[in-house]
Amino acid sequence: MAYKTILTVLTAAADAALAIGSAARLARAQDAHLDILVLGVDRTQLGYSYIGAGAVLMEVATERAETDARAIEAAARTALAAETGDLRWALEAAVTQIGALTGVVAQRARFADLVVLPRPYGPGKGVDSEAVVEAALFDAKVPVLVLPASGLPAGGLPRRVILAWNQSAEAMAATRAALPLLKGADMVDITVVDPPPHGPERSDPGGLLCQMLVRHGVHAEVSVLARSLPRVSEVLSRHATDQNADLLVMGAYGHSRFREAILGGSTRNMLEQAELPVLMAH
Repeated sequence: MAYKTILTVLTAAADAALAIGSAARLARAQDAHLDILVLGVDRTQLGYSYIGAGAVLMEVATERAETDARAIEAAARTALAAETGDLRWALEAAVTQIGALTGVVAQRARFADLVVLPRPYGPGKGVDSEAVVEAALFDAKVPVLVLPASGLPAGGLPRRVILAWNQSAEAMAATRAALPLLKGADMVDITVVDPPPHGPERSDPGGLLCQMLVRHGVHAEVSVLARSLPRVSEVLSRHATDQNADLLVMGAYGHSRFREAILGGSTRNMLEQAELPVLMAH
C-alpha cells in the first residue's frame, strides 16, 4: 500500500508555501499525484437585514471570496513553481460559503488517500481552518496529516515515529492509514500511556499491535508510560521530544454537536501543542 493521491486544501495564501512544499515532498517520496484545492470562503453569516440589504451584502461577500481565491491560487502557483523534479499535480479553485465548506471539502477529499493540511490553530487561523480538518476526518473519512510550522522533513519521509496506542478503533484506523510511512521509518515507538489494569492487553500492552507491524516489515517497539502529567497529550509530546521523533500517529476523536463534527479535547490539545507533524484518522 502507498499513497497515490495526496490532497491539500488552501483557504489562506499564507499557508501555500508550507502546505504545498510539504505535500510535494511526500508526493515525490510516495510516487503520488498531488491535488490542490483552493477555496475562497465567504465567511459572512447573514441573520436578518433590511429589504434589499441582504442581496447587497451577499454580492460584496462573494466578490471578496473570489478575490481571496485568486490571491490564494496565485500563491499556490508560486509555491508550485519553486518545486523541482517530476511532480505530478493538479489545481482547482472555487468559492464557497462557510456553511457549505464541510460538504465541498468532504466531497473532494474522499477521493484522496491522504490529506495534508497546515495546523488549524494559531495566529491568523479562522473557523474555516478547523472546519477543513474536521470535514476530511469525520465526513470524508480520510487520514489527515497536520503540519507544524516547520513542515515535513527534507526527504518527505519521517525516520522516527511515535504511535499513540490506546486499543481504540480510531487508533487502529490511524495505524493502518500510516502504514506507508511506518514501513519506511527507522523506528516506530508504540506508546501506551497508563494502560488499564483490567483491559484485554493488560499482560502485554501494545504487544499484538507490535507483532502486526513487525509482520509488515516495520521496525517497531513498545513503550509503556505512566500518566505523569495532567493530559495524555502532554505525556505524548514530551515523549516525542525525548525520542527525537519527527511524526506522531494517533486516532482522531470528536463528537457531534448540532450535526457538526467537533474535534475532541485530546485531539485539539495535541494539535495545539505538537511541534511535529501529526497523522490522524477516525
